[in-house]
Amino acid sequence: LGVAGIIVLGAAAQWLAWRLGLPSILLLLVFGIVAGPVLGWIDPETLFGALLVPVVSLSVALILYEGGLTLRLSEFRKVGNVVRNLVTVGALATWVVSALAAHWILGFDPGVSALLGAVLMVTGPTVIGPLLRQIRPTGAVGPILKWEGIVIDPIGALFAVLIFEVLTGGIQETASFMLLGIFKTIVFGGGMGLVSAGLLVLMLQRFWIPDFLENTVSLMLMVAAFAAANLLQHESGLLAVTVMGFVLANQKRVAIEGIVAFKENLRVLLISGLFIVLAARLELGAITGVAAKGLAFVAVLVFVARPLCVFVSTWRSNLPDGQRRFLACMGPRGIVAAAVASVFAMRLEASLREEIRVCGIAGAPVPGEVLARLESVEQLVPITFITIIATVALYGLTARPVSRRLGVAESNPQGILFAGAQGWVREIAALLHRLEYRVLLVDSNREHVHAARMEGLATYAGSVLSEQTLEDLDLGGIGRVLAVTPNNGVNVLAVNHFDQVFERSDCYQLSPDVDSPEKKKGHHHLHGRRLFNENATYSVLERLFMDGFKAKATRITDEFHFEDYLEEYKSGVPLFVIEEGGRLNVITAGETLNPKSGQTLISFVKKTDPLANADSGAPHSDK
Repeated sequence: LGVAGIIVLGAAAQWLAWRLGLPSILLLLVFGIVAGPVLGWIDPETLFGALLVPVVSLSVALILYEGGLTLRLSEFRKVGNVVRNLVTVGALATWVVSALAAHWILGFDPGVSALLGAVLMVTGPTVIGPLLRQIRPTGAVGPILKWEGIVIDPIGALFAVLIFEVLTGGIQETASFMLLGIFKTIVFGGGMGLVSAGLLVLMLQRFWIPDFLENTVSLMLMVAAFAAANLLQHESGLLAVTVMGFVLANQKRVAIEGIVAFKENLRVLLISGLFIVLAARLELGAITGVAAKGLAFVAVLVFVARPLCVFVSTWRSNLPDGQRRFLACMGPRGIVAAAVASVFAMRLEASLREEIRVCGIAGAPVPGEVLARLESVEQLVPITFITIIATVALYGLTARPVSRRLGVAESNPQGILFAGAQGWVREIAALLHRLEYRVLLVDSNREHVHAARMEGLATYAGSVLSEQTLEDLDLGGIGRVLAVTPNNGVNVLAVNHFDQVFERSDCYQLSPDVDSPEKKKGHHHLHGRRLFNENATYSVLERLFMDGFKAKATRITDEFHFEDYLEEYKSGVPLFVIEEGGRLNVITAGETLNPKSGQTLISFVKKTDPLANADSGAPHSDK
């Protein structure tokens, strides 16, 4: 019942968070605390026993592997300098401020303070991703935050294990030990990641793996790399799995879309279960006992550590001031911080209690520093969870208004995401692009994507229904989605998939064909708004395009009225109306169309129609 409860509560929290538009991590923590310390339904120590640490460690490894699969080298070339600084000098600044705050505000032992600082170096990629989806920032901040969140995780874990070894091993030559540990982690962790990725690519390239075993073998190699790296060097497995994912994502020899899709679903399940398990281990008394000091500690992280980290990382960079400020206002902690803190707290507490037990057997007094360190260790996990809850709530509530105030996100973006990149779609998108509206075309057909790129259009090759697509897309300046694939079922799923990013009123789809089964079915609440008119189905628009119809912008003036347009272009299909201020309105089925003087009508017209070969100007501003 306990294991079943973890799965049920985790999935329920994810679904409810989606329905309410809240960060899922908040509800997962609430569900875990209620099911654990409040009601006593779930006791992770009893359920898992000695398996708790391995289960948590492997789950984190899988999450980081999936994160590595999202890292694209093309993005890094644009933002690499800032990302490099954030995970080096910026991380060091965060560690110093966090450790000092833990010692002065929380009263932690210096060693435990240093450990907590290392744990809280990491940000939360599983939290930042959904926030970026909601905000849709422009510029480089989206890729920077995604790269930082994933790359900093193994670095923070490495730093934490080095400090842990110093605390438990009594290392005399600390500096040389740490340098050796870093070297061995890079060699063994990075090496195992490269070998595993190369082996998987080779096996896929030579068809040594059947399709139905691709995900299984990928998972096998990832777990093997993680375990082998950890055997060779403590906690280097997280670097191994991140490197493995990164190498697979950037090689061009084999397709890995199926592996990526599988890992997405697995990641959601693991995050749900991990947060329930780790939150259920908490004790309410421990949280309430340090709540006041914990919030003061979080304030230092938010208002001192994060701004300092960004300041030293972006010094003399060409990043605009607004984007730098937004980076300073975005540093939530997530599942990796919770897992690393829990694992090291358990290990350190066991080590200290063993030391106390030995003193008791020998009849010797327990050293005061051991007792002080044990007291600090017992507060390590509650403080970490207070930090997670507070930062997720704060950044989740303030990210959207702050991004708009700093000019990083538009309050009313006018760009369009096209789910589909067929010929007639590219024709329309190209005209909008010439009129300086941002367009982005998503299609799994690589021929369509290649043709769109040759026309200078922004594209993404992948399934429009994939969760990975949502995370990878740069939606800055995009305000609505148009589902225009030939499959009505895919169009319905696409508008429902993207309604977690866009308002329901900004999700559109083509009307089904007249003889389509979907035309006769109900479920209208699942559909997006019908594009253009009820007769503008995919097959109709495709046929018009094959007959020579082209997209055209026509300006309505006092001399050329809408009635004149209707007379000139009897067979035309009106698509969009551009208002004088530059607002782009999508024409929908059943809408009474009557553009005024000064507005511009974009339509699909026969190129042999009068004036159809010359686009009328459409000056506008404030896109």
